[in-house]
Amino acid sequence: MAETADDLSAPLGQETARHKRRYRLPFTGFQALAVLLGLFLVTFAGFAIFNDNPLGGEPIVRIALPNAPPDAKPALPAASEPAAKSAPKQAATGEQKTVTIIDGSSGARHDVTISGDGADSSPADAPPAMMTGIDPRLLEKSRYGMIPVVSDGLKPFTVYAADADRVKAAKMPVVAIVVGGLGVGAAKTLDAILKLPPAVTLAFTPYGSDPSKLAERARAQRHEILLQIPMEPFDYPDNDPGPQTLLTTLGPEQNIDRLYWHLSRFQGYAGIANFMGGKFVVTDAMMQPVIREAAKRGLGYFDDGTAPRSVAASLAAGQAMPFAKADIGIDTVPTQAEIDRALANLETLAKERGTAVGVASALPVSIERIGVWIKTLESHGIMLVPLTTAMLKSKSS
Repeated sequence: MAETADDLSAPLGQETARHKRRYRLPFTGFQALAVLLGLFLVTFAGFAIFNDNPLGGEPIVRIALPNAPPDAKPALPAASEPAAKSAPKQAATGEQKTVTIIDGSSGARHDVTISGDGADSSPADAPPAMMTGIDPRLLEKSRYGMIPVVSDGLKPFTVYAADADRVKAAKMPVVAIVVGGLGVGAAKTLDAILKLPPAVTLAFTPYGSDPSKLAERARAQRHEILLQIPMEPFDYPDNDPGPQTLLTTLGPEQNIDRLYWHLSRFQGYAGIANFMGGKFVVTDAMMQPVIREAAKRGLGYFDDGTAPRSVAASLAAGQAMPFAKADIGIDTVPTQAEIDRALANLETLAKERGTAVGVASALPVSIERIGVWIKTLESHGIMLVPLTTAMLKSKSS
């Protein structure tokens, strides 16, 4: 009863001494979480500031090069590839090692060969990889590699032109087909090389992991090849042809330097062609140095016909340069029906004018329909010829 009396007589809102008070933390759960997050951010910032990592966290592979003398200097990437964003990758080749330095931002690759004794040699010092069937007299060294040149009266246009019965071609309607955009995408490139007859001319972009191998394969199959030069389109840079594009905002010397880069990517081409370039090819001041340089090096020029106001034809004529322009884009609408219609129009044009040139991409449907159509040409009194033969026939007519 005494305990009950004490409870009843206690002031309201107060507990008796026998009750223990509940323990409370001096901070809330949200405050604790905020403190932990702050500690994490401080730790991360300290690591980023004080950690010595020039690659900014990009993946790297560390390699050991045995027998390197103390005074051997490390191989450096090319000036156009930032060393701070490069990660080396190694592949052994015999008694030499090849270090591939990959630009982390652009993906550009730079190979450096390091010999077994520790000495290194950059691509500029190493002998160029020579494609089969290339005449060394028609090459000269640039700072990017070997590029075409006229020598002893020989021109790449004539030496690398595909074989054709030009006497027969002069007496009947002829059609030339150029399939472009090759070199990027080995599967579609090989389809064009292997499924189309040798008289079809193949145009390669300067890109791809190893365009020289695919170009060499094409020449081994007796295809005539062209080099496509990326040029500025009207909607550049939203529509970007690729690295080293020739631009209207650059001076002639800069564009010629970029042209040399493209010319060095592989050898054995009879001429060059525009790759995109709607804005560039209509600008006389931009195109003139390019056409003049290509003509000086014994090359022909192919205009893909996508820019109606292109100045290439008149400039090439002024340089007495072999030239052709596409009359019809075969797969502008890439459906079987439209491709067949374009090929029929090309055939009609050849009969009317004596020569017609079509251009296509290496889409599976394009290769399939072109292959079927070519088999009917002879029965229609039309001859399929390489582009160089069509160029020479047009020039003589």
